[in-house]
Amino acid sequence: MKQYLESNKDNSEVQAVLNEFKTVSEEDVRSYLETDEGKRFIQPTLDRYHNKSLQTWKDNNLQNLVEDEVAKRNPQETEEQKRIRLLEEQLENRDKESKRKDLETKALKLAQDKALPTEIVNFFVGEDEETTSANLDTLKQHLDATIQAQVDERFKAGGRDVIDGAGASVPQAQSIMEMAAEANIRNKI
Repeated sequence: MKQYLESNKDNSEVQAVLNEFKTVSEEDVRSYLETDEGKRFIQPTLDRYHNKSLQTWKDNNLQNLVEDEVAKRNPQETEEQKRIRLLEEQLENRDKESKRKDLETKALKLAQDKALPTEIVNFFVGEDEETTSANLDTLKQHLDATIQAQVDERFKAGGRDVIDGAGASVPQAQSIMEMAAEANIRNKI
């Protein structure tokens, strides 16, 4: 048989049969896998191995990575660090209270100087002395305007015209001296 194959090695039928018995080399497999048909054949196997390896990596590493990132963003405080933080917060609150008390005291003094009601001063205390002073000035302006409007309204209700400062007509009014002279008993005898 060996002699027949060697003597007919140029025959196409013999070469076809011999090619069927040929062993497959690594290069043959690579060239086949690079074709579209080879890619379709091998892709499900590659996907299965990839998914298995990804799941193994997740099981072994992902939880540790998440915990490390959470710990980095939210570090755990030691007991000493907690005490220090609480003491700092208490100190800050005391400073704020002290500053607030100072501002309230200054606001009360300003309100007394401006003849404002001291019972409502705490509502107008601001973040600093300038803001507090501005708030009290605004209160004074509004109170003065409201009081003036009420006074004007009462005068009008009593039959008197309010002078606007430009010398508008005012009904005849007696001077205080004239009224005192009329009321004096000595002048009636």
